[in-house]
Amino acid sequence: MCEKSLLVNGGIEKHHVNTTFNYWDDPGDGSKPTPIIIGGGRISNKRPHNAHKFLVTDITGEEENYSLDSHGFQYCRHTSAEKDFVDEQAIQATYYEECRQLLKEVTGARQVHIFNHKVRRGPTQWHHLGFSNLANRGPVTRTHVDQSYRGAELRLRWEFPGEADELVQRRYQIINVWRPIATILKDPIATADAGSVPDDDLVAAEMTEDGFKGEQWVVRHNPDHRWYYKHRLTPEEVLLIKCFDSDSSVAQRSLHSAFEDPVHRDGISRQSIEVRCLVLHAD
Repeated sequence: MCEKSLLVNGGIEKHHVNTTFNYWDDPGDGSKPTPIIIGGGRISNKRPHNAHKFLVTDITGEEENYSLDSHGFQYCRHTSAEKDFVDEQAIQATYYEECRQLLKEVTGARQVHIFNHKVRRGPTQWHHLGFSNLANRGPVTRTHVDQSYRGAELRLRWEFPGEADELVQRRYQIINVWRPIATILKDPIATADAGSVPDDDLVAAEMTEDGFKGEQWVVRHNPDHRWYYKHRLTPEEVLLIKCFDSDSSVAQRSLHSAFEDPVHRDGISRQSIEVRCLVLHAD
């Protein structure tokens, strides 16, 4: 069940963070971003990025003011029967179904199709660990959206090749269900208000994962982007991140990225799981 925040009037100490986010280093010559390749136990990500300063606003106690349709992200209180997330069969048998039911309740969708998940327990700089670095997958510290508008349709057609022509005529979404495995202190995740990010800031970039050639958004720096997070997010809470919505009358996508909280820079590595879902509507 997606409950409203239990934190209400007063007594809430905010933990806003002055930090940096890594934005794509646009060469300015019209060239495309370097492709990412994931497979064979490793990820190759050599896109150049630059760090830019931002304030990340802690929305603890105000979670109900932010929703998938208004901002592109939403926090929910939700307890899972799964606690450790080390057994792949248990994740797919138990946790997948919990995520399906949660998203149906939140969005009113008729069907939720899960196409993959990622467990992260590795160090911040895991991309530089060399071969088999996926075994030590850690946080993604670069601003991005998992699918571009074109990439969302590519994923839909990959997952539903026989039904895609019909499905694209209806509303569909891609939403990530992001959950802490342990309370988040180091490398928390932030999401940007969709309304603060114009499409002109987004650049399509190729990403191939296990044979699927998709397309995501990388991001040009814009000081007007507004970033939000919830301090000390617990395993009894989830963050829903909208990567795509075919309904252009609502927030269609939210940038997201892990970021460094200087207070917890030297803490133990973050543990989290994200489940990536195609959310299909009746009309």
